Amino acid sequence: MKLSARNQLKGKVVKVEEGAVNGIVVIDIGGGNQISATISMNAIKELDLKEGKEAYAVIKATSVMVGID
Repeated sequence: MKLSARNQLKGKVVKVEEGAVNGIVVIDIGGGNQISATISMNAIKELDLKEGKEAYAVIKATSVMVGID
């Protein structure tokens, strides 16, 4: 599979929180860094996402938000 997104970070799924419609998937990309994504439960099931499975965090965005406490 080829994608136009240049930010493709390979890692391992460390957590899947299932919800009624959407779920949260957390991917450990190494170096103590984790990325979380909210995706549909349909996608979680279709991709068979489970703890320990390798996956990619693919980031394609036109803007980035930054905040502070």
